[in-house]
Parts: sequence; C-alpha cells; structure tokens
Amino acid sequence: MEKGLIIIPTYNEKENIVSLLEAVFEELPGVEVLIVDDNSPDGTASLVENLQPKHQGQLHLVVRAKKDGLGTAYIEGFKWALQREYHFVFEMDADFSHHPKELPQLIAQLDHHDMVIGSRYVKGVSVVNWPISRILLSYFASLYVRFMTKMPIKDPTAGFVGYKTSALALLNLDQIRFVGYAFQIEMKYKLWKKDLSWIEQPIIFVNRSQGKSKMQGNIIWEALFGVLYLRFKRHS
Repeated sequence: MEKGLIIIPTYNEKENIVSLLEAVFEELPGVEVLIVDDNSPDGTASLVENLQPKHQGQLHLVVRAKKDGLGTAYIEGFKWALQREYHFVFEMDADFSHHPKELPQLIAQLDHHDMVIGSRYVKGVSVVNWPISRILLSYFASLYVRFMTKMPIKDPTAGFVGYKTSALALLNLDQIRFVGYAFQIEMKYKLWKKDLSWIEQPIIFVNRSQGKSKMQGNIIWEALFGVLYLRFKRHS
C-alpha cells in the first residue's frame, strides 16, 4: 500500500476513539492516522497519546486550542499531509458510522481515481439506525445539491471520502469556505469542476451508538445556503 493517511477529527469521543483506532490498524496495518482533536474536555487526546507508543510512527496527534469546526480540522489535516508527501488521505468520522472494514475497498479505488466517496445513496439508501426524519432530510438535501449544482454525485454530503494528495494540491485550501455539511459539498464540487476522476462506492452507514452527535441546526442551514454560493461564485 502506498503511503496513506487517515484523518479523524475528534471532539469528546472517548467512548469510541481507542476501539476505532485499533480497528483501523487491524484492517490496514501499514496506514498512518492523524487525529485532529479540538481540545476535547473529556480527555480524548490523552487516550490517543496513551496509544502512540504502541503505534509509534503511525499514530499522530494535533490538538487545537478550541472547537473550530469539522471543515477547518480537515483542512489542517490536508495541509499536514501535503507537507509530508503522503500519496492519499482519507476522511473518517470517529464514531464508527464509517466502519474501518470499508476502508480497504475504498482505498483500492484511489489506484484508478482522484477521489472516492463512500456513498449512502448510490444503491438506494444504505443507512442503519437513523430516524426516518433524518434519512429524509439527508436524502432530499442530496437531491437539492444535485439539482442546484448539476453535480452528478449522489451523496454530496458524504464524509467518508478519500483523495489523492495530487488532487488536493490543485485546490487553494485557504479558500475553502465552509465547515459543516457544506464543507463536504464544497470539496466535491471544486474537484468535480476540475474534471478529476471520481467514483462513488456503496457503504453501509451506521448511526453512532456511543457518544453524542455533533449535528446542529446551523450546519444544515450552512449547507442549504452554501450550495447557492457554490453554484453562482467562481472558485479555485
């Protein structure tokens, strides 16, 4: 496997982080992981630090001063990876909604594509343990994004996404505007507009069973209005 980095943003994920990391390293013994922690008051970063001697050289940690949004955490991780010349990076949630067992087949797609999207909607709806209201919100938000942007990606808000770093290097990461769901849309939209190769790979998305969801109403509104911004502004 070529040099790859899994980026996992965390905020109060003590219930999940240790078991998630062990599962990632079991699936991909040669991969490296970067945790970008937003100074979690529950001690998530300390749990990661305790694991670092066991996974020396493979488990990295950046602790930021405060909770500053998912998008900015990923941008910091992307820049970290570009500076260290990884071949690919992968976005992944810390709560097992993105299961490590899906990683090998997703990463394999980066041999042939610049971006791979772990998609909930490429073959119907593949979501477990979400309330029907949230499934409908997510699904119709995806339809709205596709209609407004003309982007043919069926799961534009997906957060289980891999990129070749050569593709990320084509973007001005300092001009990525959004931080929540709209961040995921913006990344896909900007790479799609550059005519890069991408693929959606079906996954099974499972709602978290441990810890507290970070979903907030302002994230949804950002996505709704962010789509209009992306559609009618020029971007690099």
